[in-house]
Amino acid sequence: MNNDNLGFATRAIHAGQEADPSTGATVIPISLSSTFTQTAPGENKGFDYSRSGNPTRKALETCLAALEGGERGLAFASGIAASTAVLHSLLKPGDEVLANGDLYGGTFRLLDKVYKPWGVNPVYCEKSSAAGFAELLTPRTKLVWIETPTNPMLQILDIAAIAEMAHKNGSLLVVDNTFASPYLQQPLKLGADVVVHSTTKYLGGHSDVVGGAVIGRESEMLRIKFFQNAMGGIPGPFDCYLTLRGMKTLAVRMDRHCASAMELAEWLKQQPQVEQIFFPGLKDHPGHAIAAKQMKAFGGMISLRIRGGGDAAKRFASRTKLFSLAESLGGVESLLNHPATMTHSSIPKEVREARGVDDSLVRLSVGIEDVNDLREDLQRAMG
Repeated sequence: MNNDNLGFATRAIHAGQEADPSTGATVIPISLSSTFTQTAPGENKGFDYSRSGNPTRKALETCLAALEGGERGLAFASGIAASTAVLHSLLKPGDEVLANGDLYGGTFRLLDKVYKPWGVNPVYCEKSSAAGFAELLTPRTKLVWIETPTNPMLQILDIAAIAEMAHKNGSLLVVDNTFASPYLQQPLKLGADVVVHSTTKYLGGHSDVVGGAVIGRESEMLRIKFFQNAMGGIPGPFDCYLTLRGMKTLAVRMDRHCASAMELAEWLKQQPQVEQIFFPGLKDHPGHAIAAKQMKAFGGMISLRIRGGGDAAKRFASRTKLFSLAESLGGVESLLNHPATMTHSSIPKEVREARGVDDSLVRLSVGIEDVNDLREDLQRAMG
């Protein structure tokens, strides 16, 4: 089957998921075997040991590549395991990685507490423009790492412009596409070299599996594939199955996430208890025009500052009933996060607050429940 000619939703359901040749099973079986019988020494049917390759994982990796438009996809045990594989495969001590300042707390911790002591120098760009990144490039910058939309301030970065700038410097561009998902945004088509996901989020979509993914060109992916096998941070076959099952409904879920988030953002903007709202779908968002150009829709994430500071934000966070106060995002259920004490608590307070992540900030992951119920839940919590 030629996936290039198929629509996104069709690829999500069929890419890498042909009927099982031995049984005709329509749904990819969960292959639990840790080892595979060889036909002769050094000869096998494509698999020898499940750390190196597994049929269920192969199906997931094939589908991931098809959705992102990459030459190869690789699955990992978590988003951070995927990020580690990219950094360790493409960098060496003495190199620099230039990242946007507004960054997931776990990625900041990885760069600051793991790779900086190893000898890789992380540099952070506090501007969201390509020109801001260009000011910080040096001959030692081997990797530019961005999120867009960013976590949690929902800044929008121009992928094509930053890719062009990075390539002129001889640097690779890595895009964490977790917040958008490949349904809304495909960075490889905009010039990125590598895409990273926490598949725990929108790709899995049901808050019941942890995983990560890396997708890109064969040249970079061969190096990352070696690391995947050598270091072994792989997902189990049942995790791969759950992620594949979630990806089948990604298109329809994202449509609902986006529509509900847009409606709630417009309503929240009018509420006196909301001091400031961050959502790229609003026309007064600084990145709205870029988001409209490079995204299919504006996503299901909203961040807002609650008037009254940290105490008011924490009261609000503790009063919702449908929005669960919890880590993570991208599930069918709505989640509420207080970044300063949760996802971004590993970032030093003065650094975090300078980037806008203060105690009054709350992040919403809008689920697929009835939007009227979600609005009433937020209204009660602010009352």
